Amino acid sequence: MIPRDTIQTIIETARVEEVVGEFVTLRKRGVNLIGLCPFHNEKTPSFTVSPAKGIYKCFGCGKAGNSVNFIMEHEHYTYPEALKFLAKKYNIEVEEEEQTPEQIAAMNEKESLYAVSAYAQKYFSDQLFKTDEGKSIGLGYFKDRDLREHTIEQFQLGYSPDSWDAFTLNARQNGYKDEFLVKSGLTIEKNGNHFDRFSGRVIFPIHNLSGRVIGFGGRILKKDEKKAKYINSPESDIYNKSQVLYGIYFAKNAIIKKDNCYLVEGYTDVISLFQAGFENVVASSGTSLTTDQIRLIKRYTPNITILYDGDEAGIKASFRGIDMILEQGMNVKIVMFPEGEDPDSYVRTHRSVEVEEFITAQAKDFIRFKTDILLKDVKNDPVKRAGLIKEIVQTISVIPDQITRSVYVRECSVMMEMAEQTLMNELNKLLRKRFRQQTQQHIPEEMVEAPEIIQEKQMEVNLNDTAFQERDVIRLLLNYGNETIEFEGEDEDNQKIQVPVKVAEFIVGDLERDEIQFSNQQFQRIFNEYAEKIREEDSLPDEKYFINHNSRNLASQAIDLLTSPYELSSKWESKARIEVTTEAQRLKIAVINSVLSFKAKKIEQLINDNQQEIKEAEEQEKYEDLAILMKKQQDLKAISKSINSQLGRVITR
Repeated sequence: MIPRDTIQTIIETARVEEVVGEFVTLRKRGVNLIGLCPFHNEKTPSFTVSPAKGIYKCFGCGKAGNSVNFIMEHEHYTYPEALKFLAKKYNIEVEEEEQTPEQIAAMNEKESLYAVSAYAQKYFSDQLFKTDEGKSIGLGYFKDRDLREHTIEQFQLGYSPDSWDAFTLNARQNGYKDEFLVKSGLTIEKNGNHFDRFSGRVIFPIHNLSGRVIGFGGRILKKDEKKAKYINSPESDIYNKSQVLYGIYFAKNAIIKKDNCYLVEGYTDVISLFQAGFENVVASSGTSLTTDQIRLIKRYTPNITILYDGDEAGIKASFRGIDMILEQGMNVKIVMFPEGEDPDSYVRTHRSVEVEEFITAQAKDFIRFKTDILLKDVKNDPVKRAGLIKEIVQTISVIPDQITRSVYVRECSVMMEMAEQTLMNELNKLLRKRFRQQTQQHIPEEMVEAPEIIQEKQMEVNLNDTAFQERDVIRLLLNYGNETIEFEGEDEDNQKIQVPVKVAEFIVGDLERDEIQFSNQQFQRIFNEYAEKIREEDSLPDEKYFINHNSRNLASQAIDLLTSPYELSSKWESKARIEVTTEAQRLKIAVINSVLSFKAKKIEQLINDNQQEIKEAEEQEKYEDLAILMKKQQDLKAISKSINSQLGRVITR
């Protein structure tokens, strides 16, 4: 249990822009920051961070919260785990009790997998540095690859003893269940027997974005044709290989700083480059590049430089993956190392400055690189040349930006000695075909069969719904509750004076006096909390009170009302020379009109309900009730007319 004052310290210390900025590339827009949402796929940024309010909000998928909520959502942490993560980041001491075997057993499944993975990493590292077998075989292998001890420790590399079940037995003795050892893939179960998956291998832990170990890669050191050279953990609840990049935890800050990501194939490529000072490097861990992995990189930079060894056949096999990168609107460059070399070997035989010069000189735009590679196979064969042109145009067609496509068409027409218009015609044909396919996929079946039904449904509007008015009142309450507006009054000598009133006091007092309730329960809860503070003559709650509210639903609702996808540019007035009046500057009018509009809608509801009762009384010939209802209807309409008159509206019915 974390003490409440410690929780408050963590929440107050954690800066949302710093926390989110570790996972999302943010750029300034006005007083806020924007970036691509990490919770859903998007090409245009709709994810906003407000440093002043300490919140984030995505106007695409609706995710919102404070620093703690972000870590919980992004890393799938519990509330205490998110607090501990932030405490560690900001060096805040949190008193923790040591977990008993009973507490370990009681952990939920996902946390149990994290726990056993963390334990395994420490076990493998200890084996590497503290046992004779680990030192001579595992550590000897890493040092032969010129890895320094600091680098080995930083990447938490390890060694698994060449034994059937050394790790499994040790984990059992320390309270870890076979169930989670097997589910994590660390232990293999066969015919009732349990044995180590990674025995006799050096170990490469795989980390998620926050640095937690989620899986492992293992390389065998002795020659055995029956065993794979590299093996990885199987997928689990915490490890999905298509969504993970090896080294991303260590590389993310450097990727942002360099505005470029080096993509390589293997673990040792990543570690050797990192050690040589090229920290913005990740690997796809031996799997074909996936869309999720590309989007993961795109959070930090739109630029990828792929570093290949000198195998042209392997490069051709990866063309589809590179098309996927272009499809995400990213910029791709290719560097091909000399024949027989890979990034790891090249870095170990050259100085860092030479490696940097080589990468800079050899980096080619992907379209140009692909054209050069394929032109070698074409020679003077017209059929192959036609196929090459179609393939290059196919690649250009996946690029989402129209201007970029046009530039590539022009360049390729020169390289392939082909009329630009011919390439453009082929490109347009592909784009039209793709558009038709996408359109057909997104049109609902019922719309094709009966469009008039869809149109009729879209026209249905509930005129009695007060949702908009309720939302506006609570929005003003949250944004301006502590602000002061002035009303005209009189002093003891009947002299006119300006009486200052808090916005919250005016809204609460006015609506309570007329006994008006909110249909939305979350809005009513927010209203009630203000009313309670006013009655207790306590300080009014501010926006942070609701942002950090212990009710997650209430906090989410408050954040939604405190944020807006629109922001007036600071350059507008200076450029257009037009003075723009903000809501804050006309706050009194905005508050009064909002409250009156809410009341008007409520009266309209009562009028409609009463009209229905009149109809029923007429049908049942209840004439005494009818007279009362008619008088009530008359009074309600008079009130409605008065309210709408104050709003400057004319009622015609």
